[in-house]
This record gives sequence, C-alpha cells and structure tokens, in this order.
Amino acid sequence: MRVAIAGAGGVGRSIARELIDNEHDVMLIERDPEKVDPGRVPQAEWLQADAAELASLEEARLQDCDVVISATGDDKVNLVVSLLAKTEFAVRRVVARINHPDNEWLFTEAWGVDVAVSTPRVMVALVEEAVSVGDLVRLMTFRQGQANLVEITLPAAAPVVGRAVADIRMPRDSALVAIVRGSRVVVPGPDEPLEGGDELLFVAVQDVETDLRRLVCGDGSC
Repeated sequence: MRVAIAGAGGVGRSIARELIDNEHDVMLIERDPEKVDPGRVPQAEWLQADAAELASLEEARLQDCDVVISATGDDKVNLVVSLLAKTEFAVRRVVARINHPDNEWLFTEAWGVDVAVSTPRVMVALVEEAVSVGDLVRLMTFRQGQANLVEITLPAAAPVVGRAVADIRMPRDSALVAIVRGSRVVVPGPDEPLEGGDELLFVAVQDVETDLRRLVCGDGSC
C-alpha cells in the first residue's frame, strides 16, 4: 500500500516508521526544510513541498496513493490537505490529525476526512480505559459510516461472563472485533467464552452504545 504523510514532525515520522515496518510504501511531505531529514526515516521517500498547495500534491502524484495522512500541527493545513486529496486526487482513504478539540466539528466528510484522530481525545480515552471497568469508552470515531471503536472492560460479575460469543445477541449495527485478555489479543470466534477482566473492543454506531453497555452490565450498574 502506498501512503503519503503530510507533516514530517515527530508524529508524521513515527507513523511513517510504523507503516514501513509493516511493509508499506511511504512518502513524507514537509514544507519546513529544517525538518526534511531523510536520515531519520531513510526507508521513506521525502519531498520538500507545501502539502496545502495543489501543485505540490501533483508533484507527489497523490493519485497513486491508497491513503493520505494529514499529520501536521496546523488544523487548517490538515483540512486543506484532506479536501484536496479527496476532491482533486480521489484518494480512497484520508486520515486527518486534530490538534485542537474545538476544531473537531470541522473534520467531516465535507472536508474529505474519512477518519479523524483527535490527539487530546485519544489521550483522555486511554486514561479512561485504564481506570474504567464496566463503562463504555469511545476510543475512535470513523467518519465514514459514523461508527465508533469502543471498549468495555468486562466486570467479573457481568451476566455475559462464561457465555460463548455465539450465544450473545449483539445489538444491531455492532460487532465484537477483538478481545484483549492479559497480554493476548483473542480473535472472538463463536465458541470463545468471555472472562471477567476481558477488554472487549466493538465497532458500533453511536445509537447502540447504550445497548452494548446494558448487554455487558445488565439492567443495573456494574
């Protein structure tokens, strides 16, 4: 998969390294010449250019990219890059970084954003996930389809403990995608029993999140 990343700061370089480790083809686009340092991510292709300029994206041949990640520290730039990637180059998947929570409402499909990642919100979600048992924690919002990635840590006394995945009637528009059990990640096969302390990861629309929590905790609180 070919991925273009706008912004070669700490965030952009970290994403690039992870993608390269997973054998993807990565291009870093950076306007600031002081940040253009191919030695820091030598396996990536580097381009010194302003990603918010159409000519720069044409030079980068964005139409050949499967994914564009707009990861600069400027929300205005991230929105412009996302819009150009989607409308001018028909990039299939556009991921945008949100630096300031007040700007979250802008990062929608209208601006070409398929997935918006809010750094402050992710940090809050990770804190909540670390201390919450029985509560539903929203980890990420997928703009396309308006679905969320949510986590529920299963209390030992939850009514679904000991039951197999196939025996649990999931709410509509929801799916159990993974179980984190200690140091293991378990693919939730139909015969897999749930255990107290399991971290259940669901993809679900917002309308059924209350039903998911009720499924785990029953009608009372956990």
